[in-house]
Amino acid sequence: MTAAAPPRGGTRTLTLDAAGVPLSGLLSAPPGGTPRATVLALHGGGMTAGYFDARAHPGQSLLTLGARLGYTVLAPDRPGYGASAAHLPQGQTLAEQSARIRAALTHYAATHPLGAGLFVLGHSYGGKLALTCAADGFTVPLLGLDISGLGHRLAVPATELPSARGQGHWRHNWGALRLYPPDTFRTCPDIVAPMPARERAEVQAWPARFAGVAARVRVPVRFTFAEYEKWWRHDEHALTELAGLLPAAPRVLVERQPQAGHNISLGWTAHTYHLRALAFLEECLAGHAVAGTTLPAAA
Repeated sequence: MTAAAPPRGGTRTLTLDAAGVPLSGLLSAPPGGTPRATVLALHGGGMTAGYFDARAHPGQSLLTLGARLGYTVLAPDRPGYGASAAHLPQGQTLAEQSARIRAALTHYAATHPLGAGLFVLGHSYGGKLALTCAADGFTVPLLGLDISGLGHRLAVPATELPSARGQGHWRHNWGALRLYPPDTFRTCPDIVAPMPARERAEVQAWPARFAGVAARVRVPVRFTFAEYEKWWRHDEHALTELAGLLPAAPRVLVERQPQAGHNISLGWTAHTYHLRALAFLEECLAGHAVAGTTLPAAA
């Protein structure tokens, strides 16, 4: 792994070794000493790791907040994005990305302290990857998952899904502009990237795959749906059904984030969402401490 000098606010760039493929990304660590835990943040389709380091409004950045609270936050550009795009020009399937990300974490953990374990926070397609990685099994202790912008039943017809001609309907990705600080598109020009072809080709398959993946997840999971989420159904029936598809998870929470659109970590309520996600991490840590249990690694 290589790292560059900190570009801003204690967040620095780095490159991870993902089984021979370089994954660029961002890293923010608490000053001096071992982190309390490590947060792996996985961005959505058509985005980059910068999604988790927005600066259009004070307090938006997950990387800054996590380090301030004693956590290391590691946000890689998923396979097919950033430095790996030249090596994987068509991107990778979900299963292939899971293998790359888990290999990168094993390599990272060999030289960096994780603290009490790994907590995976995934947005949209990154949520699919977080669930898949957990189902496939990490070689490092896994504390829990926090997923936003992802459900199991699509709320749009197939004709409105991302295509080779673009990134899907703009209004589904963003919603009303009032949900985002006015400088969002000026201060975050590098967070949008083309969605790789092989990743895009699998978008329609997720509803059919969800149950099989979810059934193999054995750690606490929290889902957050933005009030103005457009891609996924989040009516009460759909949410009750979703929670029931994770029988092996010791705890499943399904919550809503008021005044937020799909890209929740870029909106006015980003700070609130990140605080709630890290509060769930605190609950995962406390639960293991009270029970005196060993954290699960591989499935």
